[in-house]
Amino acid sequence: MFEKLFLLVKNNAGTAVVNNPIIPAKHREAVMIEASSSIIEVLKGQMENGKLKELIKYFQSSGIYNHSLVSSIVNRFANRLNTFYHIDPVQSLATANALIPQVMKELVRESKSEQIKEFGLTNMLTKLNGNKADLSLLVNKLMVA
Repeated sequence: MFEKLFLLVKNNAGTAVVNNPIIPAKHREAVMIEASSSIIEVLKGQMENGKLKELIKYFQSSGIYNHSLVSSIVNRFANRLNTFYHIDPVQSLATANALIPQVMKELVRESKSEQIKEFGLTNMLTKLNGNKADLSLLVNKLMVA
């Protein structure tokens, strides 16, 4: 799943990363990994902080792109760009805003797809949980609630 997420980021990174003159060519792949890591960490943090129901609602809803979850991911990624790659905070935030909402939109779309099992909501949440437990019953129950 994590490799697929990286590919999803990479496929959406054109303007934000690959064609962005403020990101040196030698750092572009690392920046895409940072974007993927930011998404994983925020989603995992939601689960660890007992916000599984909110996370499930996020993936079920439409009009979610201004959601606080996306803002958290954008801010985390922008902070990393500034801290580790010394990109100006304003440009870091612009880069993060150009990439993360689009990736999350695709992730939500793919989580609803029957053909892409890796991004199926239950599978994705179980992987984020470190495969510690099968979350299918809980996820199905919360999806109905």
